[in-house]
Amino acid sequence: MSKFAFKQEPIVLKDRNKTELRTQFAALCYRMVEGKPKILLITSRGTGRWIIPKGWPAHGKTPIESALTEAWEEAGVKGRVTGECLGLFSYQKNIEDADDLPCVAMVYPVKVKSLAGQFPEKRQRKRQWYSPKKAAERVDEPELAQLLKSFDPKRLRG
Repeated sequence: MSKFAFKQEPIVLKDRNKTELRTQFAALCYRMVEGKPKILLITSRGTGRWIIPKGWPAHGKTPIESALTEAWEEAGVKGRVTGECLGLFSYQKNIEDADDLPCVAMVYPVKVKSLAGQFPEKRQRKRQWYSPKKAAERVDEPELAQLLKSFDPKRLRG
């Protein structure tokens, strides 16, 4: 048995060099409904899988600012980060006409103030609110599922 309380998947580099591992910043967007958290999932543009907003680092922006930018562009979220990085998850980023790119995404909690009707990727994605348990069942990445399932806004510092 692992000394960790959750199952962590190995990072798959295949035939890539360890310096080719990429970092992204992600937003776990949530709101409270009758005292319970609801998590916003969006669909990916390529496969339509359920994911959380995430993207590449942006020049001159902090990881938190990058996560908030992705939340806005991909989900129309207006909100604020309410704590430190919750953790990270690894996955393989599908790149057109290339091998999958190994990535890790650092996840920040974003409390949603409002959802915009119009946002940059509105026509490319769907968005849906779920309980943490249902959100965890919808995503493919085991580490992300664990983060979603165990998410408790009452334990956030910040």
